[in-house]
Amino acid sequence: MALSRIAAQFAAEINQHDWSDAPYRADRAGHARAIDRTNSPQLEPREIEVLKMNVAWVTGQVLAFNDPNFNEHEFFEACGLNPRTTRGELSGWVTNGLRFEHAPDGSRRYQIPGTYEHEGTVPTTSS
Repeated sequence: MALSRIAAQFAAEINQHDWSDAPYRADRAGHARAIDRTNSPQLEPREIEVLKMNVAWVTGQVLAFNDPNFNEHEFFEACGLNPRTTRGELSGWVTNGLRFEHAPDGSRRYQIPGTYEHEGTVPTTSS
C-alpha cells in the first residue's frame, strides 16, 4: 500500500534533512551541509541514524493516529531508514517504537498525539 500524500511528504523531508549536526545548531527545514556553511561538530553515522529514527517515530505516531492505512515499515523506508532485520524480515522494533494498544478486534489503538491516552479514555490530570 502506498503512503498517504502527507506521510510521503514527511518522509521526504526527514530523508532529505542533514541530521549530522542537529544537536549543535538550530536548522531550518532542508538543512544540507553541501549548501549550508557550518563549522559545527558532526555526529557519528550511528548517532545520526538514531536521531533520524526518533524523528520518524514521533512523526509516525501522529500519522498512525490519523491515517488508518499508515504503514510504519513503508514510512521508515521512505525516511531513508532500514525497516528490516538482518534476515530481511520486517522488524518489530519499528512497530514497537509507536505507542498503541491492541483493540479487542485485533486492530491497534494509537495514543492521542501529545498524550499517553487512547481515544475514548478519560484523560488523567496531574495534581
